[in-house]
Amino acid sequence: MQGPEPRTVVVVEDDASMSQAMERILRLAGFAPSTFATAEDVVASHAAEDAVCLIIDVQLPGQNGFALRDRLAAAGALPHVIFISAFDEPEARVQAAGVGADFLTKPFSGRMLLETIRKSATARTR
Repeated sequence: MQGPEPRTVVVVEDDASMSQAMERILRLAGFAPSTFATAEDVVASHAAEDAVCLIIDVQLPGQNGFALRDRLAAAGALPHVIFISAFDEPEARVQAAGVGADFLTKPFSGRMLLETIRKSATARTR
């Protein structure tokens, strides 16, 4: 008998060290992270279709995080989104809130990331 299937969390982050740190945290918490460095890579992979959550850096090379979110929403492949950014800009927080996404400013703790993922999962099951 096998245990429950891992819950996929897609991470779109162009900073390799940040991406690796989130990947480790997510694995230790029982998630199955799938990491990408660009918006184009995640769209081409179709990984968002099966994800329980997307963690998207606002400042990506090429298409930014908000444009990626809109593109995935238009395709109908949009689980809960957590935007992350090194810049705590009020406009970005408002834009994230406007589409029902969470917003975390780097650096954030692993605990904060996991709490945000769990909070979004709980809100969706109500």
